[in-house]
Amino acid sequence: MLKIRLKRFGRKKQPSYRVIVIDSRKPRDGKAIEEIGFHNPITNKSQISLERAKKRINEGAQTTKKVQQIINQLEKQN
Repeated sequence: MLKIRLKRFGRKKQPSYRVIVIDSRKPRDGKAIEEIGFHNPITNKSQISLERAKKRINEGAQTTKKVQQIINQLEKQN
């Protein structure tokens, strides 16, 4: 099963996240199938390709709670 979830990167105590499509059995920082955006919780800045996210969701991918919140916020802004 595919998941759309966050992959952590950045420095210690300064996390940033990439929004990725990955097999649910892979580890959090494993190799992604596709990278569709990023999220920075410190500056509260996010960017996700909503078109690619919707395509993957229609193909059966499930989102995590946090990614779904980010998508909902971005849809409200547009």
